[in-house]
Amino acid sequence: MMKAMLSQPMAGKSEEEIRATREKAIKALEKRNYEIVNTLFTDEWYSSDKMKECGVVQIPLCFLAKSLENMSLCHAVYFCKGWEQARGCRIEHDAAVAYGLTIFYEE
Repeated sequence: MMKAMLSQPMAGKSEEEIRATREKAIKALEKRNYEIVNTLFTDEWYSSDKMKECGVVQIPLCFLAKSLENMSLCHAVYFCKGWEQARGCRIEHDAAVAYGLTIFYEE
């Protein structure tokens, strides 16, 4: 099965907004028969306290690195509205283009 991930801006959004956008994007990808690769890192290791304890200095960069690692498992990336204003999403977009992944944009 083909796999895809989401690139979603989260800064300034409520958990409810993030969840609603994710659900909509996941449904759009599932309609295209894609399996979703998780890029919402919520386990304990990704808490700010745990990252700092492990020596992570640039927390947003750590999240981006993990997203790019997960992109290596994907055939496609779905970019949610507002991606152009989010630094991490722009970097993910550049990587997706450079490596020839199929790109979808939220309508």
